Parts: sequence; C-alpha cells; structure tokens
Amino acid sequence: MKLTMMHGTTQWMGLALAAALAQAAEPALTVGSAAPKLQTGRWVQGEPVKEFERGKAYLVEFWATWCGPCRVSIPHLNELHHQFKDQGLVVIGQDCWERDESLVEPFIKKMGDQMTYRVALDDKQGNPNGRMAESWMAAVGRNGIPSAFLVDPQGRLAWIGHPMQLKPALIEAVLAGKFDVDQAAADYVKQQQNEGKLRTLWQELSRAMQDENWAVAKAKLSEAEALMTAEQREGLGVMRFNLLVGQQDYAAAFQLAEQLSDAQPRNAMLQNQLAWQIATDPKLKQRDLKLVEKIARRANEAAQGKDPAILDTLARVLFMRDQHAAAIELQERAVRLASGPMKEELAKTLASYRKGEVPAAE
Repeated sequence: MKLTMMHGTTQWMGLALAAALAQAAEPALTVGSAAPKLQTGRWVQGEPVKEFERGKAYLVEFWATWCGPCRVSIPHLNELHHQFKDQGLVVIGQDCWERDESLVEPFIKKMGDQMTYRVALDDKQGNPNGRMAESWMAAVGRNGIPSAFLVDPQGRLAWIGHPMQLKPALIEAVLAGKFDVDQAAADYVKQQQNEGKLRTLWQELSRAMQDENWAVAKAKLSEAEALMTAEQREGLGVMRFNLLVGQQDYAAAFQLAEQLSDAQPRNAMLQNQLAWQIATDPKLKQRDLKLVEKIARRANEAAQGKDPAILDTLARVLFMRDQHAAAIELQERAVRLASGPMKEELAKTLASYRKGEVPAAE
C-alpha cells in the first residue's frame, strides 16, 4: 500500500538510479535514432496526433494510472506543456501497460488543471502489450515508467529518460535548433556502457547498507557517482541522507535533508519521501518534527494540495505535533481524493485520528 503511495524508503532510493538502470543491453532504439511512428489507440484528451510534423518538437511520456511516480511527474509535464506549447512543443501522455483502461478518463478528470495535455491509450489490437509499448519502450530497452522521449523538429530522438530529469533549458535548445543531437547520442552510448557497472555497484551498495558496513557503502557510492551523469547524480543526496541515518548521525542527516528540501522546493516526490521517512522510520532514534512539518508542507504546496499520499504525510506530521484538528481536516481531504485500496487505507488512518491515536506506519 505505502509503496504505491511513494512512502517506501527502498523505493525512493531506487528511483535515484531508475533512469540509469531501466535500460536493457543493446537496444534497437537510442538517442539520435529516427523516432518510431505513432501507433496510438484511442485519444482520450486533446487533438489526436497522427504523425510527427517537421518543425515541431514532441514530448512523448509513457505512464499508467496505477503508477505512483507517474502521478508525481504529471504536474511537471503539464508545466512544460504550458511553457512551450506556443513555441512548437507538443506533449503526449501515452498510457501504457494499463491494467484497466476504463480508469484513464476518470483519472484525467480528477487531475483537472494539472493534466491538460494530449493523452492517448495504447493500440492493443493484435498486441496485448501495446504497439507503442513495443515500438518505443521495448525497442529502447526501458522497463519502467514514467519514461519520456523528446523528439526534435527533424524527427530524431534528442533525449530519453525519466521525465522529472528533463530540464526546460534542453527543450529550449531543441526548439531553437541549438541542441547537438550527435553529441547527445555519443553521451548516451557512453552512459549505456556504464549501466552494467552501475547495476553491480548499486547491488553492492544496498548490501553494504543492509550489513551496516558504512565504509564500504561510502566507497561504493563514490564509485557509482564517478560513472553517473550530472542528471543521475541529483538523486545521490537522498542516498547520503540514508547513510547518515544508518550511522545515527542525526544532526548531519537532518541538516542534509533541509538542504535537499531547500534546493528542490517544487520536487513533491523528494519532499514527501524525506518527510515520511523522518516521521515514521522505526530505525530513527531521533526525529526533528519541526523540520518534517516544513518539508511536508512544501511537498503539499508543490502538489497543489491534490495528492492524497502527500496529504496523508502532512496530516500524520501535524497529528504528531498535536495539531489534531488540522490533521483530521487534511486526512478527510486525502480520503476524498483517493480511490481503491488507498482510499480504504487512508480512511482507517482517519478513524484512528478521530480516536486520538496515531496508527502504525506501513
């Protein structure tokens, strides 16, 4: 349950390297390749795009309603859509690997003004995996979502990765014809060559942390950092935070957490994970709830108060700080926004608050 809600520590640490480890060996599609043709199913929002037009750039993002990290990246994509739609960028939310396609339109409706770009289902006629999933995701070797592809005005793949790592400056360069796709392709190949080493180092780092062998963990982290791109290194702050927590150096850990939060105030996923971990991790022998409230509120602001998981985090923190009425109000809002198993779980938490109790964190 909490894994879906993005509260799991292990999940967040894995996300730091998700973009790097999602690719398989020797993909048929790579940066610099001609973009595959669009083979979408029914368009559920926006004007359909039948083919890529020269002179326009396209951001094709693969997502699903059941994907927690996708929910976090959607507002970022929406910002890019509004920022660049008049400059020639077309954003397409390509639903893929969907378990129940009837959930897509209600999901978009609930997202409201946070998801206003085009959205299409995948074409599964004769292909249960979906034609877009096969010709794009499988062809490049990506097996995790969200994943995004930026197509330049000449129809080439200029960038492939996690949508939260896509910077506006890169899009500006692509639209202006100033982006060096050939150099990006060479950099991508080099990055691919490091993937096997990174996977091994990641496994060794995780094992060292489980064994509380902090010297080895630090060494493996340094080795991994040397192989990573600048974008991938952005997630290492959370790993360093976890190393400090493991060593019970709480003063340094909380100082780093505040620095990470201050540096990325609009990163709702980062803010929520830090707040949840500090508030609930049973291994922590000290907690800075004042700091946690600051981070949790920042997460809620970044999500515009519309993410039930983030509301759940903030409500718990406020309850722990004896702000019971405010916590109950926020939890009620979280329950209204949630659906399925998440709604049931949040309702149980709300019932506990009404009894004056803090439920155990899953």
